Amino acid sequence: MDVTFDRNENLNKKLISQLRAKLEEIKLGGGKESIEKIHEKGKLTARERIEWLLDDPSDFLEIGALAADEMYMEEGCCPSAGVVCGIGRVSKRMCVIVANDSTVKAGAWFPMTAKKNLRAQEISMENHIPIIYLVDSAGVYLPMQDEIFPDKEHFGRQFRNNAKMSSMGIVQIAAIMGSCVAGGAYLPIMSDEALIVDKTGTIFLAGSYLVKAAIGETVDNETLGGASTHCEVSGVTDNKFPDDQSCLNAIKKIMATLGKPDNAGYDRITSSQPAYNVEEILGEFPVDRSKPYEMMDIVERIVDGGSFMHYKKDYGKTLICGTARVDGWAVGFVANQRKIVKTKAGEMQMGGVIYSDSADKAARFVMNCNQRKIPLVFFQDVSGFMIGSKAEQGGIIKDGAKMVNAMANSVVPKFTFILGNSYGAGNYAMCGKAYDPRLIFSWPTGQMAVMSGASAAKTLLQIKVASLKKGGQEITKEAEEALLKDISQKYEKTLHPFYAAARLWVDGVIDPRDTRQIISKGIEMANHRTISEKFNVGIIQT
Repeated sequence: MDVTFDRNENLNKKLISQLRAKLEEIKLGGGKESIEKIHEKGKLTARERIEWLLDDPSDFLEIGALAADEMYMEEGCCPSAGVVCGIGRVSKRMCVIVANDSTVKAGAWFPMTAKKNLRAQEISMENHIPIIYLVDSAGVYLPMQDEIFPDKEHFGRQFRNNAKMSSMGIVQIAAIMGSCVAGGAYLPIMSDEALIVDKTGTIFLAGSYLVKAAIGETVDNETLGGASTHCEVSGVTDNKFPDDQSCLNAIKKIMATLGKPDNAGYDRITSSQPAYNVEEILGEFPVDRSKPYEMMDIVERIVDGGSFMHYKKDYGKTLICGTARVDGWAVGFVANQRKIVKTKAGEMQMGGVIYSDSADKAARFVMNCNQRKIPLVFFQDVSGFMIGSKAEQGGIIKDGAKMVNAMANSVVPKFTFILGNSYGAGNYAMCGKAYDPRLIFSWPTGQMAVMSGASAAKTLLQIKVASLKKGGQEITKEAEEALLKDISQKYEKTLHPFYAAARLWVDGVIDPRDTRQIISKGIEMANHRTISEKFNVGIIQT
């Protein structure tokens, strides 16, 4: 019996159990009572609407399930940022679905709601796949209007995206299944087709109370903006339906008539299973980030058996680069090696650190994948770039810049998974969120920060102690230790993958065993859009 394997497996299963419990809680939205009230009105919840639409609900890849987690506690919290988003198939067509959750503050828009909606539109635009909006929202959450209304990436950006997507030929279908007020009214009406549910769906720039207050007119909401008004009088909406189910069935029919999507031509052959059992990932990957491991033990349990071909295997060993197949798709892997490696010159290099040779190797590999039109997958477990006089004299900044430049200018689809550490410039070089991965997910063991918790806490402590001494205060060893503990606890909270997912630094936190399926789905999604840009790295010092 392998004690280390069993320990790793048990700890990983514990983290996955915590993740599942968190997701189950979030899926209740505003709670069971709120769900019952929705049902009493004859309506479906946001998740029930999505499930009704999908060909296979189990095939739905949710985006941002943890968005806004514990971010708006004073307002009573906002599970999933009050909106459910994801990628699935409707009438056999892959698409993005966005559904307001009216059990959460009547579907009101919080700052993270806007960010999540924009992320959903971004996925649709980047991959040229249709998007379906299931609208049921009270509009902007007014107490926080200053954080959602005026800026470039705020509420109004979605309407700009509506127009841009239309010009790109991306199909947008909207169903008004509840409230749709004020500026939010533009979203469904700027879509290609706008459906509405009779008696429950309403759409207007101002509701009856505001109309009375502003111009003195007395009118009820149904007359003002109900299904009959907009389908028979104004012509704002296209068709009305008696209930949620019939409206959703109409969307299925529309999706079934869409023409064949474009094909980017990413290579795929018949899929084969990994050489090793995917379940064993949990035993091979250590939760303790001080423990080394062999990254290829993880990769070989995700790629099709026998398909991995190393690139420069004996050079730049702290980064693994190579091509492989995942569910039949050709992919290029860039993955950090966390164990200590030995160079041909006999030098020992720390695992999880990017050295000059590994940065140079990765830059060249990214260029090759762009030349051959092969999507890229990044497995992050990185502490950053190597530091110190030897590294600086060897040109680590130049070589690091070369890697970042090549990756940032890459035009093939990129997919990023944060397995362990994701610190400093290593996050950038390994295609962090700022570098436009088509999808980015974290394992429950992932951590994102400028530096590790231990390093950051010691640095912050030094600054605090120096500040106190400058003010004439002396600090005892016990007080210093207590201060370090307090700083560490506060910093560690920001390292948690749930913290990152709440802020949409990642699209979600996943069970490591689902990584293979997500890569496959991501490339299939990306295959809908042909590459129009040419790869050009600009100026790179050699």
